[in-house]
Amino acid sequence: MKRKVLAMLMVSIMAMSSVSCAAKNNAAPAAAEKQSEAAETVESAETEKAAEVAKATEAAATESDKVISFEEKKNELEGKGNAPATEIPEWDPSSPAMQSIVEFVSAAVDENSKGYIPVKDRIVTFDMDGTLTCETYFTYYDTCMFINYCLKDHPDKVSEELKQAARDIKPGYSAGEELARQFAKAYAGMTVQELYDYAVEFGKQETDSFNNMRYIDGFYLPMVELVKYLYENDFTIYVVSGTERTTTRAIVANSPISEYVTPNHVIGTEFEVKVKGNEDVASNLDYKYTDGDELVFTGGFIQKNLNANKTIWIEREIGQRPVMAFGNSGSDTSMMDYALDKRNPYPAVAYMIVADDDVREWGTQNWEEKSAQYKEQGYVPISMKNDFVNIYPDSVTKGDAQYTDPEQQDNAEEEEQQKAA
Repeated sequence: MKRKVLAMLMVSIMAMSSVSCAAKNNAAPAAAEKQSEAAETVESAETEKAAEVAKATEAAATESDKVISFEEKKNELEGKGNAPATEIPEWDPSSPAMQSIVEFVSAAVDENSKGYIPVKDRIVTFDMDGTLTCETYFTYYDTCMFINYCLKDHPDKVSEELKQAARDIKPGYSAGEELARQFAKAYAGMTVQELYDYAVEFGKQETDSFNNMRYIDGFYLPMVELVKYLYENDFTIYVVSGTERTTTRAIVANSPISEYVTPNHVIGTEFEVKVKGNEDVASNLDYKYTDGDELVFTGGFIQKNLNANKTIWIEREIGQRPVMAFGNSGSDTSMMDYALDKRNPYPAVAYMIVADDDVREWGTQNWEEKSAQYKEQGYVPISMKNDFVNIYPDSVTKGDAQYTDPEQQDNAEEEEQQKAA
């Protein structure tokens, strides 16, 4: 029985095998055709896939380029990730002062350097008159402005005392606190905005001491480039001036360094300011400012920002010592020494500009004498004559005279009018 069943199974298997082989043989051409089609489909798909991969790779590379380009641009704008330039435009490449600046900055931005200074502590202070901008037309900007205000633009608004103070300003005068008090009196009753606007408008006038120069255009080209250089290397720049603060802000805001120095980074001489209508009150402590109130100058004087006063206001408003300081006169030495003080937690340097160029400027200082003096005090001297490639644009030249006495000028004009008549 078992053998019969086994035989039947064997027959059945053989029959199925024959049918399968026959079907296989009959389907061979069709299968081949289908395999060919499938191969073509696979090849096509692989080609498309390869194209997609190539396209994606190219897109990724392009996107990578974009990211790199963005980062490079960001670094360029912020001054990060790139070594500082070895030269500063408008400076003579052989200038020892410029080389000193570059070396200091290069160390300050290098995290592996002993001279490294964190970004938040890269504080630099600049005096303004004679350091960043001209002070020889024929004197300081703010002093020329005071003379103009009292004797030409608004003689009707000031006292005879102030007019006489303006007339008495001649070469060799003393630009001390007493004169600054007169400035404060002259602008009494003006709003802060009005003084700011007047300072800007005055700056648009041509100075007699130079040809083709408005007062507002007197910034030294090399110093503008220096400010830009420091800013691009993440230094925070303050202007610390003996000129009244609002006037200094107006000058800086309309200068080539405006994008590098914000109004809150300007420190200057202080005149008293109160809310209009409350000028005679000892303090405005009990008055609350309301919409539309005006802040006005009372005529009161607070402090002249020279000598040790500069260090006091740096401490009050910045709260830390600068690591770089730039000035041009004895009234800046306190600021220099405050930076160089051994208690400064960081390396520090100080620079003094010597007005020794009597061809492009009205400089009268003796380089040998002044540079030796400054070196002895620990400062790096800067020669306007030798270190500055240009001082002003080529169109600006010295005038025929640095100063003309207003009374003599008026008499000469009267004589001319009489002759013409």
